[in-house]
Amino acid sequence: MNILVLGSGGREHAIVCSLADSPRAERIFVAPGNGGSAPGVVRAELDQMDGAAVVAFAEANEVGLVVIGPEAPLVAGVADAVRAADIPCFGPGAAGALIEGSKQFSKDLMLKYEIPTAEYAVFEDEASALAYLARHPAPIVVKANGLAAGKGVTVAETNDEAVEAVRACFGGRFGSAGAKVIIEEYMTGPECSLLAFVDGRHMLPMVPAQDHKRALEGDKGPNTGGMGVYSPVPIVSELELGEMIALMQKTVDALISEGIDYKGVLYGGFMLTSTGPRVLEFNARFGDPETQVVLPLLTSDLVTVMLACSKGELDQCELQWHDRWAASVVLASASYPESYETGKPITGIEAAEALENVTVFHAGTRRDVSGAVLTNGGRVLNVTALGSSFQDAREQAYRAVDLIDFEGKIYRRDIGERALRGRNAWE
Repeated sequence: MNILVLGSGGREHAIVCSLADSPRAERIFVAPGNGGSAPGVVRAELDQMDGAAVVAFAEANEVGLVVIGPEAPLVAGVADAVRAADIPCFGPGAAGALIEGSKQFSKDLMLKYEIPTAEYAVFEDEASALAYLARHPAPIVVKANGLAAGKGVTVAETNDEAVEAVRACFGGRFGSAGAKVIIEEYMTGPECSLLAFVDGRHMLPMVPAQDHKRALEGDKGPNTGGMGVYSPVPIVSELELGEMIALMQKTVDALISEGIDYKGVLYGGFMLTSTGPRVLEFNARFGDPETQVVLPLLTSDLVTVMLACSKGELDQCELQWHDRWAASVVLASASYPESYETGKPITGIEAAEALENVTVFHAGTRRDVSGAVLTNGGRVLNVTALGSSFQDAREQAYRAVDLIDFEGKIYRRDIGERALRGRNAWE
């Protein structure tokens, strides 16, 4: 079977690598892709935001499955165009993708179906939002309503930070995504991500993961797309995991009740509060960098699972997982998530991957005419390692990190450190 994957990040490289392991995969096309590679993968020149172009390419190349990685083409309705052409597609249509594309839609859905989340208010002008902040002092959370590449959320510890975040949104920092602002109650506790495969009716949860959103060690600095991650999550109890799975199923049922045929990944971001898990947000696709630890732990055939999702046959699948741990460290460009330089030569990737159980997933990379790998984004590489224990996986990932170099390389040295200290590290 020929497969087309849309996207260019570390998430998409991880997806492509997992698909390439399947005996059902023949040619895999990726558009636009990055500097990473996998056996039998061909880069395709097409606009991933153009549904008609995606359909035309798929038909011309006898593609039997289209996999949409990023949120932007999902929100734009590319999956709807692919399905209208009777091509199996993994990824929700525009109606389902609103669960990520509009935080107001997501929060209103949770309120309607009694899915526990933070209290919130929605604002369409700066004055009203600032007046609300005057009545609700920090700590508080300010979010741009639309897609902002994971950078539209400010966890404001002070009133000045909250005011600045509101002004940034209405001042155009996030474009149209900030034309509406959500202000939320500040919740405390560890965060945990739970992703699930969904086929419109059925849901199968994956293993939980814990991302590190803040740019700097000690969970300081601005929010990013994610600086490191591990799976499973040692501090999550069986009771909490069961509650998160139940809330994911409740959300799938809510989407069904709303008449939304949701096929793809539903990503639940949870806060593990003292009163139980509460939803921080939903995403309509695989997480990045969560995918880079979750998929390496999956032993089931990913092509089979994705086709089952696209055809409404997920009830015929059973997910199988390695009895191992995975940890991934993000190597980023200097000054990320602010402006950064690109085009820096990268060395040491082959040496890192020569270590046992290490895979380097490319994110913001490209190759020049000689084949050399250069930096081409903020988050450059995801250095992922598997181990027989959490600590083994973490230590092996950092051994690999030490072998890779490029000008301006930055990374967090404390990925997973807090979890090693146990649940009381969040108290």
